[in-house]
Amino acid sequence: MRIGVPKETAAGEHRVALVPEVVSKLKAKGLDVVVQSGAGADALLSDAAFTEAGAQITSDAGEVWGCDVVLTIAPPDPQAIRGLGSGSILIGFLAPLTSPQTTRALADAGATAFAMESIPRISRAQAMDALSSQSNVAGYRAALLGAEEMGRFYPMLMTAAGTIPPAKVLVLGVGVAGLQALATAKRLGARTTGYDVRPEVAEQVESLGAQWLDLGLEASGEGGYARELTEEERARQQQAMNDAIKGFDVVITTALVPGRPAPRLVTAEAVEGMKPGSVIVDLAGEAGGNCELTEPGQTVVRHEVKIVSPLNLPASMAEHSSQLFARNVLALLELFVGEGGALSLDFDDEIVKGSCVVRDGEIVNPGAKAAVEASTS
Repeated sequence: MRIGVPKETAAGEHRVALVPEVVSKLKAKGLDVVVQSGAGADALLSDAAFTEAGAQITSDAGEVWGCDVVLTIAPPDPQAIRGLGSGSILIGFLAPLTSPQTTRALADAGATAFAMESIPRISRAQAMDALSSQSNVAGYRAALLGAEEMGRFYPMLMTAAGTIPPAKVLVLGVGVAGLQALATAKRLGARTTGYDVRPEVAEQVESLGAQWLDLGLEASGEGGYARELTEEERARQQQAMNDAIKGFDVVITTALVPGRPAPRLVTAEAVEGMKPGSVIVDLAGEAGGNCELTEPGQTVVRHEVKIVSPLNLPASMAEHSSQLFARNVLALLELFVGEGGALSLDFDDEIVKGSCVVRDGEIVNPGAKAAVEASTS
């Protein structure tokens, strides 16, 4: 079986789906790996490093896309997907709920596709959880961005010229990214506070030495995500949130609901009440942003508050992000590959079934099917 790794073409994407370390492990399992020349360059991985690990390097993108299994990170261009052979497999972040053109192209190609973001969040699948591995990177970078953009110290400093109090950092949404942001800001010396509508994560927040912001609202949902709030709950949450936000120097927001616009947690009123020079780092920009004044992909100043909305933060740390993603893919491939390197897909398996978006040209993911139907209606 041949595994192809094309060079990513999405704007701002610097990661690569496999790294030499993982190529070596795949070769040991009897699998051949074909890597497009320059695929790892932005992640500081040379063609020579892939060759040394046992991969074949080619400048022909068609040869890569013609492999039995193709690995990508960002949803590939529909034109590239046309290079897939009927019955071939694509694995990567495919945005099945928001990128119907990708799903439609996969179906037209007669391929089978597995979305890394659709892998069930169960204990057996933890090693395959690319959403979590990349969110760790995003949370880390968000804390650093807050420190860099604020223009004041994070830690308390006691000097001959007097004492400078620590910065107060609030993280809204404490999934994987939020917890990493809290941990990183704490290591930098900030006084940290976390908030989420799922009260069960309060213990995790406090285990990191952060305080828990209790707004008296609970909204736990399925699959580790929060449920959608009612109008009344949203209004109560918003007023309490507005009052709380004004006391913080840095606010980092990470709240996302798959396939839906990001919930608005930080209003213009809250921004106006923050101290001049404060910073908001909005990690939900790709879904519209958690802040009312966010401009996705831009850094803007409103009411003397800097609002930063980076897109695809994991790509800004391409070397380690690629390494983590490749290990996630390896764990998934180990589930797919049987003895002697032969492909063996068990669609009765919860992970295989749950992550499959398209099977032999048929769209099998309900959310992806609904998105495609909506886009053509």
